[in-house]
Order: sequence, then C-alpha cells, then structure tokens
Amino acid sequence: MEQTAKKTIVSLKDIFVRFDGEVILNHISLDIHEKEFVTILGPSGCGKTTTLRIIGGFVEPESGDVIFDGRRINGTPPNKRNVNTVFQKYSLFPHLNVFDNVAFGLKLKKLPKDEIKRRVSKMLATVDLKGYEKRSVSTLSGGQQQRVAIARALVCDPDIILLDEPLGALDLKLRKCMQLELKEIQRSTEKTFIYVTHDQEEALTMSDRVVVMNNGAIEQVGTPEDIYNEPVNAFVADFIGEANILNGTMIDDCRIRILGRELECVDKGFGRNTPVDVVIRPEDIIITKPETGQLVGVVESSTFKGVHYEMSIRVGKCEIIVQSTKSAEIGSTVGMMVVPFNIQIMNKLLPFYDNIIETVVTGADEADNSFEFRLEDESVTVPGHYYPEGTRLRITLPPDALSLAGDGDGDIDDVYIESVVYKGEHNEIILESDERKWLMLSDVDEQVATYVPLSFDFSKAGFEVLDPEPAETEG
Repeated sequence: MEQTAKKTIVSLKDIFVRFDGEVILNHISLDIHEKEFVTILGPSGCGKTTTLRIIGGFVEPESGDVIFDGRRINGTPPNKRNVNTVFQKYSLFPHLNVFDNVAFGLKLKKLPKDEIKRRVSKMLATVDLKGYEKRSVSTLSGGQQQRVAIARALVCDPDIILLDEPLGALDLKLRKCMQLELKEIQRSTEKTFIYVTHDQEEALTMSDRVVVMNNGAIEQVGTPEDIYNEPVNAFVADFIGEANILNGTMIDDCRIRILGRELECVDKGFGRNTPVDVVIRPEDIIITKPETGQLVGVVESSTFKGVHYEMSIRVGKCEIIVQSTKSAEIGSTVGMMVVPFNIQIMNKLLPFYDNIIETVVTGADEADNSFEFRLEDESVTVPGHYYPEGTRLRITLPPDALSLAGDGDGDIDDVYIESVVYKGEHNEIILESDERKWLMLSDVDEQVATYVPLSFDFSKAGFEVLDPEPAETEG
C-alpha cells in the first residue's frame, strides 16, 4: 500500500542571514513536515539557533522566504505566527503558580474561565503534572519546570513547537529521562517539534529526522539511522558518534586501499584510484588473531566503558579506535576485520587542488633569491626561489605546507577555522580566508570557529611557470 506523502508545514527557501558582516546562514533551504520531530544539530556558531529564530519570527532573513502552510510569512511578528518557543531557561513567571503559568497565554486571548481551566488541566495531565496546579514554580525540580514550560507552549494549540536546547540546564540522568518524555509528549499531542541541540545523543534518541549544520550551511538531512550509518562527508561522520576516519584510495568499484592494505567494500561510482575518506565505526571492527586480520596493529590502551572495552590500536602512524565486549592485552599484536557493508566511502571535504595559487610576480630580488606576489590584498615574500617580475606562476601547496602562525604574523591574517576532523594520524583542518578555502594537516587539535593567521612553507611548494596572458587587441 502506498504511503501518503507528509504535508510540509514550514519551508525555508534560500535563507541568507548576515550579522555585522559575518555570514550566519548561507542560503539554506529546508522543508519540515507536519507532526514530525526534527532536530537541528551542529557545533556552536553553526547557525542552528538562528534557523530556529527565523521560523519563530525573532530574526528576519536578509534574503529568502519563510513559507508557513503554503503562505509566505516574512515580516510577520512572532505573536502572529502559530508557533511557540521553549527556551533553555524556560522563562517561567516566578510569582505565578503552575496553573497560572500554563494559563498565561490563554488569559491573554481572553478565553472563558471554564475553557481555560479545561485546557490547562488537560495539558498538565499530558505532561504528567496533574495535581501540581497550586505549586509555586520555584519549588519544582528542573525537569518539572521544563514540563511546565512545554505545557505553556502547547496549551495555546500552536502548529509548531520550537525548542532551543531546553535540556541544557539539566543533569545527565534527568536529561536522558526528559529525552524520552519529550518524544512521548510530541507523539501524544501530534505537534511538529523543531529542536535545537549540539548533543548528538539527543538528536539520535528523539528525532524523526536530523538536520546537521556547519558554518551556516546544511551538511545532511536524514533519519538518525541514515545520518549515523551513511554520513555524506567526514564532518558529519566525525560529529555524529565516534568514527575512525581514514585517508584512502578507491582502487575501483567495491575495492579500497587503506593503511597499505586492500579491502572490499560495497560502494561504487567514485572512479579509479580516487582519493577518498573512509569511515569505520569502532563497534564494527572485530578483533582477530594477527594472521587472520585485514589490518594488524599493536594495542596501546584499553578502557572499560561499562558495556564494552574501548581500545586504541596503533597501525603504523595511525590510531584505530575499537569497541569490543572483549579486551586485548596492552602491548599485544592483534588483527582487525571489518565486513564490506560496514566500510563507508565518502568524497573528501576539500580537493587537494584547492591549495593552488595562480598569481603574477610583483617584485623580485635576484641577489636575495626571492620574489613577491599579492595574495588577498597582502604581499607575500617567497624565499629560496627567484622569478622575474611579471612571471605568471602556479604555486601548489601540499596540506603539510600550511601552518598556523600563533600570535605572530602570517602570510594571511584572520583565516577562519571551519572544521577539524581527526584522521587517525593527524587532524585535517579546513580553513576559510576572504576569497577561498584551504586544506591543512596538523597534529594539534585546533579550535573550530576561531580566526587565526595562516603561514606557508614554500620549501614544500611546487612552482610552475605559466604562459603569459594574451595581450588584449582592439576591435
């Protein structure tokens, strides 16, 4: 039997938001369906709360459209949208009891007292607070206060409930309990919940669909299973759960090479001898005897985590994390097996060739064996190489030729750290300057969403002289 297509209740169309010259949302589009629990997930500063505020009417996009139930609602104030928000701090009125807090919105609408009493009583029963009507909210636990805030948001019968990290103030045990309660409330009320968090476990536990954001863009939208088992890139794989992300080569369809070994996989269509990212979840690695393993390594550590042991196994320069119900002895050599279905292949976040600079020599010193060129309005000096002024060059910088200059001056200042992904033997860092992106390798776990100076080691660079630009002719 064919499933009925879900009705789209809110759509964001090409939304662009900029604050003080900084891009917060970079032309994102998203459809959210009726009666579903959608979680917007991402690191701090990725734009997830701004996305929520766009839907709620607290922020207006610079461009793009917000469509609610088929109608464009740009410019419509929050109180005119059939949407309610639950904030992390709940924003309850301390001088009112539980009943009056929940009834506040209904009283503003001037509903009859009997109607208010009926609806508040029903909603308190829904959130398991029946009998708490006369309690002061200041005497309630954090979880109970949160349920009062949810009841207040739901009692006015909105189409959409927006939840901005509402579990952030709770302790771990209560947070896990409230995850299940929130999902049950959403199911019983059949409302659309749009939930913002940076906590991957919350997203996977509660959601019908997860929207993974990074740097103002949507990286992937899918069910929790899709996001975890089929990440579209290394950022998603690294952000959702634990993962071994390795540099690999797609030899051909269903055949990869990692850590000097060839393994079978199930992915196709990447081409032959193509550099790729390979994702293997720690729980998908089976420990074997060395002679039967696809990979062989030395156990460096083993930690008991309650339901499994987590082991760090060194294969050459690369660290592999394995989760297993059985521990191996530290210092022992073990084999590792992975079934082809559990090896995920992804395109790389950034092609290597993006570290190519095509430029013209603006100054040269033959005696000093150096030359200069302009890069993003800054003059860069290259020692150890001489090319006459006016020479057109292609400079290729491998990822290990880039480094952060710390507190000193770099070749480019104020470069933005967009993402940091650990690849087993180093961190692969994506940087963004005014005009382009750069790929860098580092042993240091740099801080995402910070601005740093970037330096180049031109002793590792490749130089190619290009033909002169053809002269323009009149006519």
